[in-house]
Amino acid sequence: MHLKGKRILLGVTGSIAAYKAAHLTRLLVKEGAEVQIIMSTSALDFITPLTLATLSKNPVYHNFFDAKNGSWTNHVELGLWADLFLIAPISANTLAKLANGLCDNLLAATYLSARCPVMIAPAMDLDMYQHPSVRENLKKVVSYGNIILDAESGELASGLSGQGRLMEPENILDQVITHFKSDKSFAGKRVLITSGPTQEAIDPVRFISNHSSGKMGAAIADAFASSGAEVHVVLGHGAKKPKHHGVIIYPVKSANEMYMEAAKIHNEMDICVFAAAVADYAPKDVALEKIKKEGDGMTIDLVKNIDIAYTLGKEKKFHQIHVGFALETENEVFHAKQKLEKKNFDLIVLNSMREKGAGFQLDTNKVSLFFEDGSSLQSEIMPKEEIAKLILEGIKKLPVKI
Repeated sequence: MHLKGKRILLGVTGSIAAYKAAHLTRLLVKEGAEVQIIMSTSALDFITPLTLATLSKNPVYHNFFDAKNGSWTNHVELGLWADLFLIAPISANTLAKLANGLCDNLLAATYLSARCPVMIAPAMDLDMYQHPSVRENLKKVVSYGNIILDAESGELASGLSGQGRLMEPENILDQVITHFKSDKSFAGKRVLITSGPTQEAIDPVRFISNHSSGKMGAAIADAFASSGAEVHVVLGHGAKKPKHHGVIIYPVKSANEMYMEAAKIHNEMDICVFAAAVADYAPKDVALEKIKKEGDGMTIDLVKNIDIAYTLGKEKKFHQIHVGFALETENEVFHAKQKLEKKNFDLIVLNSMREKGAGFQLDTNKVSLFFEDGSSLQSEIMPKEEIAKLILEGIKKLPVKI
């Protein structure tokens, strides 16, 4: 039983998918979880408390005050009791309440009192799910640290077909089990990651950039978030976004914009990973209008960009960990070790450009990790998700207590 001893508070709101809460409750109990259920008032129109009480083997709550027994339901106590607050399904109405701190029912009040992780599984019709207000509310609850279980695609109650179906109970169960099984080594830590390419404007339509896809940075962000960290990613334009909904993203284009965003939050971070491929140079002057093609050649004066890792490395506090990346085509190890010292890194990751299956744009990579104490570690060609885990393991081995 994967959930033995785990206390799960299940919230059920007014959605046609509420009937699936019965099956979900049965699955959770079968895996050994202790389940308490809170229903919104509108959920009572879709499924009875008796059904859920029978399956959970516990009373079902939906009012602050039980007139029949003359007792008050303590929402604070419920919120403190749970190891996980799972709201499945959550309607657009309840989502809006949670996003904006409204608390006119027991479920919403308990949410505001809960200190445990909160998992939210939306269920609504196709156009509702894609409405800008719903998307904005989803972003809000994610920014509060909640976990979203994205709606699945399929036939909807309206007769339309598309995304909006409640994630199937079996899949929700898998997410819950994974949540409790996952390594939380970085819980309570704040992590800054720069990722992807920068773009340095030549004119309104042209720019200087590179081939970075941001796949490595996204994999590192996902690995940290899954390990319990609060992750902030300063993301270059067009780069791959992390999959984990809890990651906070700051979109940028130029190297200067990337530096400004990173510098704002650097002092608050425990770990900083400089994975972005930042352009070393930028055009000295940016044309206000598109440059017309004239003559057989064109000369652009370039000026040096700020070195983000070097600059922030000079401001590194004793408790902070800085991790850098190097991509070299000659004397690779020598240049990587030079950067390790010059930029005040605790660990540098050397990317290989000489191995088939490693480098920009690919889903796999091969790296060498060099530590400040002179030790090193080499990987084989592996998926970037596995490389990310290797890097996190390397960070755990650093002498600085994290």
